[in-house]
Order: sequence, then structure tokens, then C-alpha cells
Amino acid sequence: MSELSLDPAYWLPHRPPFLLVDVMVSIEPGLRASGEWTLKGDEWFFPGHFPGRPITPGVLLLEAIAQCGAVAVLADPRYTGRLPLFGGVESARFRRQVVPGDTVLLECEMTRLSARGGKGHGRASVEGQLAVEADLLFVIADAT
Repeated sequence: MSELSLDPAYWLPHRPPFLLVDVMVSIEPGLRASGEWTLKGDEWFFPGHFPGRPITPGVLLLEAIAQCGAVAVLADPRYTGRLPLFGGVESARFRRQVVPGDTVLLECEMTRLSARGGKGHGRASVEGQLAVEADLLFVIADAT
């Protein structure tokens, strides 16, 4: 197999400011992927969440995990020209705040995958400490 691009923009249609994954760490097509997101402190959401005490919104951590999972799906040749869309979140648990200066390790493993959709189990952690864990459901649509 040829080497896979570790640039998330190669796989995902997202673009800043909504491309949240900075770099992919590993990709196993159709199985799992991991990536990193470094929070510099100048992100668009920090001034309002919260003034004087910036904290990364939990929903954006879930989105970052989903983007990582989408790379795992889109790297599988069966899904070329397709688009994984959020279908739901189950069992989300937030354990640690993510603040400016943190580098978040994002991981998502496909637990079910079919032609129409699937489910992935994802985690986000900082320096080995779990920040959020959830099961993400998605549907696979045509990209156009």
C-alpha cells in the first residue's frame, strides 16, 4: 500500500476555521485514525467561551473526534467520493477541560461500518489524561 497523506485537508472537505485536526498521526483505512489538534489560544471561540477563562467547547471536541473518524472512513477506497455526516452521539462523557496551549490527541475506531453508515468509538486526551469519550454515529452520503 502506498503511503497515506497525513494532511487532514487531503481527506476532509472541512476548511479553517472548521478544520479542527492539525495533523493525522496514523490512518488505518476503514478501521481507525488518530490525529492532533493544538489549541494556540487565538481560536475564534475562546473570546466568548469563556471571557477570562478560555475553555474549548465540548461539542467542538466531539466534532474533532468525528473529523478524525471521517478520515478513517474516507481513506477506505470503498468510500471514495462519499461524505460521512454526523448522525448522533451516544454515551458522551467529559472528563477534563481543554485550554489554550493543550495538544489534544484525537482517536476514533470504527465499531460498525457499512455502505450506508456506521458507528465509531472516539476519545480525546491531553498528555495521557482523558478529556472526552463518546460513541459517534454517522451516515454516508454522496459528496455532491
